[in-house]
Amino acid sequence: MEVYEVKLMAGSGNRKLVVIASSTGGPKALHRVIPELSADLDAPVVIVQHMPKGFTNTLADRLNSRSNIPVSEVVNGEPLKKGHVYLAKGGKHLEIVQDRKGNLTFCENEKDPVNGLRPCANITFQSLNEVSLDFVVCVVLTGMGADGYQGVKELKKNKHIYTIAQEKESCVVYGMPKAIVENGLADAVLPLDDIGHEIMKKTGVR
Repeated sequence: MEVYEVKLMAGSGNRKLVVIASSTGGPKALHRVIPELSADLDAPVVIVQHMPKGFTNTLADRLNSRSNIPVSEVVNGEPLKKGHVYLAKGGKHLEIVQDRKGNLTFCENEKDPVNGLRPCANITFQSLNEVSLDFVVCVVLTGMGADGYQGVKELKKNKHIYTIAQEKESCVVYGMPKAIVENGLADAVLPLDDIGHEIMKKTGVR
């Protein structure tokens, strides 16, 4: 098995997280990214895919059947575990919060859509400003609009992050990644088929 290493800033710990935002063309893109991830990944992975209520469970099941890393739809209040992929439910915003013991858990809500979106990736990214994390890999895939941009912009001021944007040529709609790239927030701009490997390389394995 290929060995992956991750280099963190001096003095930083081992609490890592991967958050993926995607929209139009996202389900197909995810089917090329998630199967590249190992069940030994040294971080949880959270996906915010713009989908209506009732569709995300089917997507999670399909990704799970094609991947070595387990994939499931988010359960409200569930603690995040390394080596697991969680898909935000359609029709609900998703925040990541910290309990009294310091564990990261999911908190869903049905507040008004943001720019017509629920779930909205900005809300998930912004919630990370309030929890203890040493390193966050932010991934923005194909999609219309600019969801994810504001959240990543704010997170960059407060956390040690590494942002991956999907390159234009492999996007169905070059909107969300474009906002990341054109505003100077991308640490890497990659073809779709290289993104899974980059996540592994930056996050490492247990």
